[in-house]
Amino acid sequence: DAERQADAAIPVSAVSVKVTAAELAALDEVLAKAGIESRAEGLRRLIQAAGGVFVPDAQMAAEMARYRASLHEVGNGVVQIAKQMTQANRRGQGAGGGTSAEFTELRLAQMRGLARFILDSADEIDLLLRRRRDAMQLQATAALREFAHAAE
Repeated sequence: DAERQADAAIPVSAVSVKVTAAELAALDEVLAKAGIESRAEGLRRLIQAAGGVFVPDAQMAAEMARYRASLHEVGNGVVQIAKQMTQANRRGQGAGGGTSAEFTELRLAQMRGLARFILDSADEIDLLLRRRRDAMQLQATAALREFAHAAE
């Protein structure tokens, strides 16, 4: 919320909603279960989810940080292998010899394996995000439907 207030370039609008005491209690209960500290943040997330905007929660952010760290480690491994291959080529180890050909094939196989791992990880992250977004949209739709029926 402080970040939104600090950025004066983002135009904002106020929203006012009248609800019954029971509806307000239900909203507060849902927000508490979700770990959302303020009604404003809860309504903002609900509006964003209903509009298809993905905003990660704390659990999702932690999962993404773990994936990011894993991919960073793999990326460092790829860089190290590429450096070794470049150094070997500069020393002439890649040009026509028995052990040097094995070295090159081994490194290429490792690079391919790491590339597959990175692509698989990216696919997992994409699937994770899609599932989480879909679940959030279902929750937002259910919450909006519940509020709509409560008003009737």
